[in-house]
Amino acid sequence: MMKVRLVNVVAVPILLWLVACASASPGAPRAVVTADTVPSAKAAMPADDLRAYRLPVPAPPPAGAPGAKPAPARPAPLPTNHVNAQVEQRLRDQAFTNQNVKYAQGYRLLVYLGLERDQAMAIRRAVIGRYPDETDYLTFKAPVYRLYVGDYLTRLEVARAKSRLRGLTQRAEVEATQVVLNKNQ
Repeated sequence: MMKVRLVNVVAVPILLWLVACASASPGAPRAVVTADTVPSAKAAMPADDLRAYRLPVPAPPPAGAPGAKPAPARPAPLPTNHVNAQVEQRLRDQAFTNQNVKYAQGYRLLVYLGLERDQAMAIRRAVIGRYPDETDYLTFKAPVYRLYVGDYLTRLEVARAKSRLRGLTQRAEVEATQVVLNKNQ
């Protein structure tokens, strides 16, 4: 009995291996597999045929046909006046509101930060002497003096001013702060 089991245990895997080798040999017949992307001539109509539900679209007549007429061009719709009047009124209202705005978020240059009031005033005189249109702000919080220059709305404006003031101050730092818009009022 033991011999029969031993033979079955050894013979079955060998038999399976031989069958696998025989099917993989070059002379063995192979099944032909068609690619899914190539339509076959015997392909049946799909089960969901939607042609019955599609709207019929007539074919356009050939360009040289005797009865073919080009479609008349429609003129573009003209804008209505009441919309433009409303827009103009809202723009006027917004302009009037903007005239009353005094402050905006912007940037100033910190050109001096230190303990010496005389040095802060000397830098202030040098900046005002060279650029009289620049606005300066000297603040004192004991014991530190801070000298700010300018009211700039964009980073580009403050970068240009910083490059102009490079020779007048030892250092200049950009600080985001609230700036004055209308200096004349």
